[in-house]
Amino acid sequence: MKIGIRREDKSKWEARTPLVPQHVKLLKEKYDIITLLQPSKFRTFSDEEYKKIGAVIKEDLSECQIILGVKEMPPSFFQKNGSYMFFSHTIKGQEYNMLMLQKLLDLDCNLIDYETITDQHDRRLIFFGRFAGIAGMVNTLWAYGKKLESEGIKNPFRGVKKAYQYKNLEVMKKQLMKIGKEFSRTHFPTEIRPIVCGISGYGHVSNGAQEILKLFPTIEIEPDQLFELQKNGFHSTNHIYVVVFKEHDMVIPKDRNKQFVLQDYYDHPQKYESKFYHYLPHLSMLVNTIFWTPDYPRLVTKNRLHSIFEVNPRQKLKIIGDITCDMEGSIEMSDRVTEPDNPVYLYDPINQTTSKNFKQNGVLIMTRDNLPCEIPVDSSTDFSHVLVKFIPQILNAFKNSTIHKELLPEPLRKALIVYKGELTENYKYLQESLSKNHFKSKKEL
Repeated sequence: MKIGIRREDKSKWEARTPLVPQHVKLLKEKYDIITLLQPSKFRTFSDEEYKKIGAVIKEDLSECQIILGVKEMPPSFFQKNGSYMFFSHTIKGQEYNMLMLQKLLDLDCNLIDYETITDQHDRRLIFFGRFAGIAGMVNTLWAYGKKLESEGIKNPFRGVKKAYQYKNLEVMKKQLMKIGKEFSRTHFPTEIRPIVCGISGYGHVSNGAQEILKLFPTIEIEPDQLFELQKNGFHSTNHIYVVVFKEHDMVIPKDRNKQFVLQDYYDHPQKYESKFYHYLPHLSMLVNTIFWTPDYPRLVTKNRLHSIFEVNPRQKLKIIGDITCDMEGSIEMSDRVTEPDNPVYLYDPINQTTSKNFKQNGVLIMTRDNLPCEIPVDSSTDFSHVLVKFIPQILNAFKNSTIHKELLPEPLRKALIVYKGELTENYKYLQESLSKNHFKSKKEL
């Protein structure tokens, strides 16, 4: 049996790989599975490292039972009856990937999406989320320090680098802990105290962000405590206050006679509206990690931010790290994808304009859509540790070069978005997005 790994070419920064050399070696020695990889100059593990453990470097992957990747694959890459496994970013009906999805349907392909591999409780089993949170939090801290510096405020965050500038996670943590130790020997400037980092959401991404914050002296508080923190004047001068927001903290029923019910919010999000703007004036940084679709209320809107800055143009809030990165989504002013070497832009809430000049009044916005690529060795290794367990299960479902979904274990069967050129039952709703974007199946023409 043979599996293929496609080179990543969506971004010059994308160095991740779905399987690292040690697991490619394991598959060969334990299961007699050969791995073919397209040559790549950017992959975090070199072609030579894969060759040494028995992998084959080859441009043509057509002989493989299934081809793996990380990011989306271009429609021109797919072949008739091919099987593919990657993050397709289609389950929300994302317009920019509907052409790719239609091509998979037209060519009678199979698509397994990592994002939809879940257990019996619908908890994701394979993900990069932790590393998105880690890199996003580091970039947020870097941006916070730079914004304060541009305003002439000396601060202890000036030693934080952008996430991609650290060799690996171990080096990153050691250097950040060193900065954190300096906090105990100093006091934050009066004009920025208390420093408060708000995190919306409590999943894998949020946990990654909190993992970085714990390298510094921190104090965890509840959302309701924010309103009294600065007012009473009793707060730490060298700790970061951390507040994690859950659903009931962020939204409220439109009908004030109703109470918040979590399942009702999931089932009927249109019955709720955001109340998050109440917290914004009390935050120094906001890190956004929530899952969002257009059915849900926005977390931060342009109008609300305008109102807050109109009252006080010198707001406490300096940076919104939008790790979720839905364009004009839960953070309405997120309107572009940034790059690792230039991860933020400035948004002026009064004029509703953007700039690269940190000195201008406003809030920095970070919108990175592939943050784990900034820690490629660690994120790839962690991901591969989980994925390698699924590979034999997938190949066991192949008979006569064809995948049989009934032979797949339940988590993988649920993750089949396309099977033999048809949307599977759980994903037939995507036909509406395909039709909306005027993509018609060649089978219909």
